[in-house]
This record gives sequence, C-alpha cells and structure tokens, in this order.
Amino acid sequence: MCTKIINIPYNDLNVMAEHNELGAEGERVALRYLQSKSYAILDTNWRQGAGELDIIARDGDQIVIVEVKTRAGRQITEAERAISRQKQRRMVKLANSYILKKGLEGEVRFDVLIIVKKGEENYDIRYIRDAFYPLL
Repeated sequence: MCTKIINIPYNDLNVMAEHNELGAEGERVALRYLQSKSYAILDTNWRQGAGELDIIARDGDQIVIVEVKTRAGRQITEAERAISRQKQRRMVKLANSYILKKGLEGEVRFDVLIIVKKGEENYDIRYIRDAFYPLL
C-alpha cells in the first residue's frame, strides 16, 4: 500500500482554519435566529459518511433541513450560488437517511439561511424558505 504525503503551505492552513471558524460562527448565529422564530432544533451537524446536514429542526409539523452559508463581507447572492444541484441531491439523500434513522414523520422542507458577516456581531441574514424541492 502506498501512502501519498502532501504538503499544505502554512498560509493555506490558516485560511482553512479561518474558514472553519467563520462557518461555526455562522451556524451559531443561524441557531439563534431559528430559535427566535420558535423552531425546535432537533440536530446540528449531523453526519453520515462524507455528508453533513447543518441544522435539522421542526417548524410546527414540518421537518426543516437548513443549509447554512456564511460569508465575510461578500454579497448575499454569492452565497446563494453555493448550493448546486449536486449539493441539493446529497442533502435530500441525507435527509431521507436521517428521517428513517430517527423514525420521524412529517412533511420535509429544505431551507437556506445565508449569513454575511459585516463586522463584529454585525450580520446580514437572509432566510430562504422552500429554497428547493427534492429532485428526482
């Protein structure tokens, strides 16, 4: 068996760490936002294989799968484009697995919460309800 070693420049590691920190901060803001709208949070960062669902919640009788996109100082429309058809398909498959494993019942909705960090504790938030419908 051959092991391939790759070298990642130190600067790239810093960029990755900052990106991960920004994402975690965005998810905390997203949770506060959803809770302020009376969503019941069922799970966060649920993983299966290489896939992950950011937030699974209930809004009344509906199961809501929320994809969180966080950016720093960029336009909201740029974050919206980050959810490709392939990403949507993966989210639908993961949602099906989650619902089956947890034995949940109810209509499922896919939402997107976009957060643009404008400064310390200053965010633009856009919530897109029914952002997409499951693709066949």
